[in-house]
Amino acid sequence: MALNELDDDRLYHDPHLVDFYDLENGWAPDTEYCRALAADAASVLDLGCGTGLLAAALAPGRMVMGVDPAGAMLDVARARDGGHLVSWVEADARSFRSDRRFDLIVMTGHAFQCFLDDADQRAVLATIAHHLAPGGRFIFDSRNPAVEEWREWVPAESRRTVLHPRFGAVESWNDVTHDPATGIVTYQTFYRIVSTGQTLSADSRIRFAPREVIAGNIAAAGLTVERWLGDWQGGPCTEAALEIIPIGRRA
Repeated sequence: MALNELDDDRLYHDPHLVDFYDLENGWAPDTEYCRALAADAASVLDLGCGTGLLAAALAPGRMVMGVDPAGAMLDVARARDGGHLVSWVEADARSFRSDRRFDLIVMTGHAFQCFLDDADQRAVLATIAHHLAPGGRFIFDSRNPAVEEWREWVPAESRRTVLHPRFGAVESWNDVTHDPATGIVTYQTFYRIVSTGQTLSADSRIRFAPREVIAGNIAAAGLTVERWLGDWQGGPCTEAALEIIPIGRRA
């Protein structure tokens, strides 16, 4: 995962919290869809690659680069099976530049929502435009603000038990506030280790931008959308869709 606000987000920079990431964010429909999309791609750039689950899975038989600003996440990525096949880069997606061009650029796990204003969104989209090979495609996801998913991120709705390989049972929950003027959601993540009573926590901020805003920023970066998905099963991007997922190319 991601960028911008993650510069000081302990959820991604604190090794103790990063230790929980894969337990709650394993292989899912987004990674499966992107693996299928990459079938004909000889090169892939994974922006906001996080712990490298997708990048490492895509690496056999092609050139893959994973970029993330969180060193603790990349430490996990390098150590995972297949991690030695990926070029890992610790960098901010807004300013990252390389001489390489890629057939496919992916940004999953709602990493795009970590860019909290239009300027930052356009910066990361410019990075995508810069690194696309001729005929290359990009894909990323952002939650649909019309669904107001953040309303479920309160203790009563989000409380769960995570089974950690070292700590055993861990109680986890979230809490949240929403700023309707900016679309920015501030949420807290808590992990309480049952055996010791120790609680780890982090504060995170993400932006719920509407489709028309995202579309405008995509166009401003010199990109064009060929298809809008509303979920990772390939459904349409309607008002009631959970996701806003553009698939596109350079204009």
